[in-house]
Amino acid sequence: MKNLPKGLPAKLSITCLFLLGLILISHLSFSQEPLKEAKYYRKIENKKVQCLLCPHKCIIPPGKRGFCGVRKNIDGKLYSLVYGNPCAVHIDPIEKKPLFHFYPKSKVFSIATAGCNLRCKFCQNWHISQSRPEETTNYNLPPTKLIEEIKKSGCSIIAYTYTEPTIFYEYMLETAKLAHQNGIKNVMHSAGFINPEPLRELCKYLDAANVDLKGFNEEYYGKICAGSLQPVLESLKTIKEQGVWLEVTNLIVPGLNDNPEEIEQMCIWIKENLGTEMPVHFSRFYPTYKLKNLFPTAVESLEKAREIALNVGLKYVYIGNVGGHYGETTYCPKCGKVLIRRVGYRILENNIVDAKCKFCGEKIAGIW
Repeated sequence: MKNLPKGLPAKLSITCLFLLGLILISHLSFSQEPLKEAKYYRKIENKKVQCLLCPHKCIIPPGKRGFCGVRKNIDGKLYSLVYGNPCAVHIDPIEKKPLFHFYPKSKVFSIATAGCNLRCKFCQNWHISQSRPEETTNYNLPPTKLIEEIKKSGCSIIAYTYTEPTIFYEYMLETAKLAHQNGIKNVMHSAGFINPEPLRELCKYLDAANVDLKGFNEEYYGKICAGSLQPVLESLKTIKEQGVWLEVTNLIVPGLNDNPEEIEQMCIWIKENLGTEMPVHFSRFYPTYKLKNLFPTAVESLEKAREIALNVGLKYVYIGNVGGHYGETTYCPKCGKVLIRRVGYRILENNIVDAKCKFCGEKIAGIW
């Protein structure tokens, strides 16, 4: 093993998951599932409807779609165009979500449909998030069939991820209900741009979530993401209050949301509203989509953000998208020893026993 290139075992494990995913989806059909009436909307004059799922609250005339591109007014009723028709179906490690304090090393059945209710200029999945469902190749996987595929895969967790799960809400909700009935756990990676009522209903069936807190000022959310900050902050508090395991990711984009004072304000807000044990992931930006003119985030900027968060009092702070960095590792907040050593998505060492540090007995927040 001494002569193997550095990182090869991790690459092999990821390759195996990818090949497993290819085998998994090779037999799936591509027919269209019937349209599903939307759950959260109201009818208004002249057969217009108002979608009440997310803070955009789109008013949609007959024949038109909302901002997300996947919810359409058909003769005065609002329908989801993506129910049972995901365009991405893969098996991932749980660490990719990223969820570091939720069943480490688990395999996760991940799905997404086309569409999004934000317009993030740095989106790495823009090919599907900024597409309409008729522009993507979609699998016919209604909830019952999806659960069957998850069981065949050997996964015990399903993740609603890649694009914005809010926009395929009905599909996610019905699948999540069935998943729990079949002993399968539900996790979501979301931007948190959703209204309180549908979020509370969904939380009844969610086991964990990672929410992207994309920045900490309204101008950034408006100009870079076509959204707003305050609803996301409310979503974070709601998810926490509902007892769902929660982790937060902040993608640091050079020159746009990397101000140290603003990062400190964000960390203080997290501490005061979500608690010191909230895991926070500072993720590295790479040039993509509409921000190809920028450089990747300097590793020093990520390290500075991590230092700020730790100084504020947050106990579990990580650096993402920098393979092999010490910031991928979980350390005991009491004795400082390594609890979970990670290289990329691969776990090399786990010293958490019965939800405690095996060295000093400190209780470690998470679901282990």
